[in-house]
Amino acid sequence: MIVQPRSPVARLGEWWPRLRPWLLAALGLVLAGAVGFALQGLLREVRYASVMAAVSATPNIDIFAALLATAASYLALTQYDASALRYAGAKVPRSTVLLTSFVAYALSNTIGLGPLSGGAVRMRLYAAAGLEPPQIARVIGFNAAAFALGMMVFGAMGLLWGAADVAPLLHSRAWWLRVLALAMLLALAGFLWLCSRQHLLQVGLGRGRRWTLRLPTLNLALRQLLISAVELAASAAALWFLLPTNHIGLPTFIAFYAIAIAASIISHVPGGVGVFEAVMLLASGTGVPSDAMLGALLLNRGIYYVLPLLLATGTLIAYELRSGVAAPVSRMAVHLSPRLMAALTMVAGLWLLVSGVTPFTEDAREVLATLRVPLPLIEASHFLGSVAGLGLLLVARGLLHRLDAAWWAALGLSMVAALLALPKGIALNEAAFLSMLVLLLVISRKQFNRPSSLFAQRLEPEWLLALLGVVLACVWVLFFAYQEVAYSNHLWWQFELDGQAPRSLRALMGVALMALAFFLWQLMRQPAGVLSRTTPEQIARAAAIIRANPSSDGCYALIGDKQLMFSPSGRSFLMYGKQARSWVSLYGPFGDSREWADLVWQFIELANAHGGRAAFYQVRPVALPLYLDCGLQALKLGEYAHVNLPDFSLKGAKRANLRSGVNRGEREGLSFEVLPPARVAELLPQLREVSQAWLTHQRGREKGFSVGRFDEAYLQQLPVAVVWREGKVIAFANLLSTAAKQEASVDLMRYLPGAPPGTMDFLFAKVMLHLQAEGYQRFGLGMSPMAGMAERRKAPRWQQLGRLLYKYGDRFYNFRGLHSFKDKFEPEWEARYLAAPGGLAPFFVLADVAALIGGGMKGVVTK
Repeated sequence: MIVQPRSPVARLGEWWPRLRPWLLAALGLVLAGAVGFALQGLLREVRYASVMAAVSATPNIDIFAALLATAASYLALTQYDASALRYAGAKVPRSTVLLTSFVAYALSNTIGLGPLSGGAVRMRLYAAAGLEPPQIARVIGFNAAAFALGMMVFGAMGLLWGAADVAPLLHSRAWWLRVLALAMLLALAGFLWLCSRQHLLQVGLGRGRRWTLRLPTLNLALRQLLISAVELAASAAALWFLLPTNHIGLPTFIAFYAIAIAASIISHVPGGVGVFEAVMLLASGTGVPSDAMLGALLLNRGIYYVLPLLLATGTLIAYELRSGVAAPVSRMAVHLSPRLMAALTMVAGLWLLVSGVTPFTEDAREVLATLRVPLPLIEASHFLGSVAGLGLLLVARGLLHRLDAAWWAALGLSMVAALLALPKGIALNEAAFLSMLVLLLVISRKQFNRPSSLFAQRLEPEWLLALLGVVLACVWVLFFAYQEVAYSNHLWWQFELDGQAPRSLRALMGVALMALAFFLWQLMRQPAGVLSRTTPEQIARAAAIIRANPSSDGCYALIGDKQLMFSPSGRSFLMYGKQARSWVSLYGPFGDSREWADLVWQFIELANAHGGRAAFYQVRPVALPLYLDCGLQALKLGEYAHVNLPDFSLKGAKRANLRSGVNRGEREGLSFEVLPPARVAELLPQLREVSQAWLTHQRGREKGFSVGRFDEAYLQQLPVAVVWREGKVIAFANLLSTAAKQEASVDLMRYLPGAPPGTMDFLFAKVMLHLQAEGYQRFGLGMSPMAGMAERRKAPRWQQLGRLLYKYGDRFYNFRGLHSFKDKFEPEWEARYLAAPGGLAPFFVLADVAALIGGGMKGVVTK
C-alpha cells in the first residue's frame, strides 16, 4: 500500500485551528506595538510631570461640564435602542430599555467589540423581556448600522467644515477632503431616498441568491440621525470641555474626533486605548499643547469610560439588595453583574500596574516625609501593589466565568491594594476605586458560586498575548515617565524616598518576571483532564442519579462508550464523546438542575483547555438558555416524538392499523413479555442470535454514542421487552426507564429476518400498554431528523437546508419513512437542538457526531 504524502494545503488545514488564535492575537500585539511607536513619536517632547500638571490644572467647572456631557451622551445612546426596537417591531418597557442600553454601552465602550459585548447584554435582558432571538438580532444590527451612519455624517460635516485645518495634518489637499465629505453626504441622501421609496432592499449575490435588508421608514431614519447627532456631539463635548480654551478650532476637533472613534472601532483594541489617543494627539498639532491634550484624554478616559462602567455595575448589583426580585428582567440583570465585575477588575489591574511605574506627586512626597512612613513600607507597598495589579488581570477571566476562587482572589487582592495605596504614595483616588470594587464584590457574592480551581483554568492565546501587551505597555509608560533619568546599574540598588525611578523599575521587573513565569507555565503544563476509559464505578454513580431522574435519556450513560463528568457534589453529571476537535455532550446535564449551568461551563472550559470545540447534541428547548448564556448557537436538528400514555389506546378509527397489527400478531402466535434486569442474563444467547441475524440482514454494524449497541453488561442493567413465538425469541427491545416513572423509551430494537410482518408494531403497542399499566406518563419514540423545519421563505438557512434534506435526502437516510412510522402513533413532537459555536463549527461538529455514532469515519459511509 502506497501512502500519498499530504499536500501543504492539507497540512495547513490541519494546523490552522490551532494557529488561528495565536495569529490573531499576534496581529493585535503588532497593532498595539505600532500604536506605541506612533505615540512615542508624538510624545517625544512631552514630559510626564507636565501631563500631570495639566490634569491638576483642569478647572472643576470644566470637569463638571464634561460630566454633564457624558450624561447627555449616554441618555442619547438609550434612544438608539428605542429606535432599534421600533424597527424590530417589538415593545419593551421603558425602564428595561434604559437599563439594557446603559449597561450594554458602558460595557462595550470600555472593552470594545460592541456587537459582541453589548450584544450579549441585549440578548439576555431583551430575551427576559419576552423578545424572540430574531428580533434581538435586528436590534443589535440596527444599533451597529445606526452608529456607523451617524459617524459617517458626523465625520463628513467635520471634514466639510474644517478641511483647511485637517488637510495639512493628513498630508492631503483640502478640496479632496471636501469631495470625500460630499460623497459621504450624497451616499446618506441616497440611503434616505431608498427609505422613502421602498421597505426592502435586495442585492443579488449570483446563482439566484439574494441578500434582503428591511429598510427603516424615512421618519425613523431621520429620527435616528438626529439622535446620533446629539449623542456624538455630547460625547465630543465631554472631551472638548477638558481641553484648554482657544487652542483648537471646533471643526478641526470634530473631524479628528470622528476619525479617532472610527480608528478605535476598526482596530478592535479594547476600548480603543492608544488608538484614540494617537489620533487626537495628531490633532494637537493645530495648537493644543501635547501635554494638555494627553491630560484631557486621561481625564476623559476616567469620566466617559470608567465612571459609567462603575455606575452600571453598581446599578446591576443594586438588584442584589432588593428582596424578592421576581421579574425576569431583574433576575437576568443580576446574572449580568459578573461581566461588569470582570471589566472593573481589569480596569483596577491596569490602574495598579500603571500606578506602579509612574512617580507620585510632590505633595504626596511631603505627606510621606511628614508622617515619617518607613521606607521599607513604601518600597514594599509599591512592589506589592504592582503584583496585585497583575493578579487582578489574571483573575478577571475567572470572574467572567463566575468562579468562586476568582471572587476570593479578587476580593483579597483588592483589599490589600487599597490598603497599600496610601503608603505607596497617598493615592486617594486609587484607594477609593479599589474600596468601591471591594464593596461591589461583597454585594455580588452570590453570583460567583462555581466551585472551580483557578489553577485549573487554561488561558487562551488571546489572553496570554494581551497580558504580554500590557507588560510591554507598562515598559513604555515607565520610560516615558522617567525619560530624564539616565539608566545605570546602580539604580537597582538605590533605596530612598526620592528614588522613584528605581522603585518603579524594581516593581516592573517583578511584574514582568511573574508574568513570564505564568506565561511559561500556561504553555508547558500538561492539559488537565486527560480522557480515560469510563470505569464501572463511574457508571454505577451515574446509574444512581439516572434512577431518580424523570428523563430516560440519561440511560445512554450505562452503555459505557462515553466519558462521564460529575459535578463537585456528585449529584449531577453529563456524558460526552470526543472526535477530532469536537467535544460533544449527549443531551446535556442530568441530576440536580441547580448545578447544570456550572456543569455546562466546566465542560466548555475542559474542551477549550484541549484546544477543542464544545457542543451539546439533542438538547431540549427548555434547556437552551444554559447554552445561549455560554455564547453557543442553537440549531434545530429535528423533532422528538412522545406518546402521552394516559391517553393511549388501541380503540378508535385512528388506531385501526395499529390495532389490526396487534390482532394479526396474536393470530400468528406472538406473545409479549417484559423481562426484569435479573432475568436478562439467561436469555442473552437468544438475544445475541436475534441481534446478529438482524445486523447480517441489514448489512450493518454496531453503532454507538446516541444509538444503542448489543453489549451484554448494558442490556443486563435495564428491562428488556421480548416477543415470543413457539417458545423462541424473535424480537426484542431494551427499555430505558427510571424510578420516577415520568417517561420511558426504547433503545436497541432487533428482530429476526423471518419474523411475521407487523412484529415491530406488535412490540411497540404492547410496550406502551405495559408502561401505561405501570403508571408511566410518556413514551419516547426517538428523534425524527430534519423534521419540523420552518417552511417560510425567510427561514434561517440552516432550516432551509434541513427542509431540503428531509424532502430529497431519502437516498442517504430514510427521513420521511422514519417520521411516517412514528407519526402513526399520533405522538406529540418536541424540537431537539444542537448547541455549538457559530460559523462553520456546527458542520464540523455534526460530521464528528456522525463519526462517534458510526464508530469512526468508516462507519459514516457504511451502515
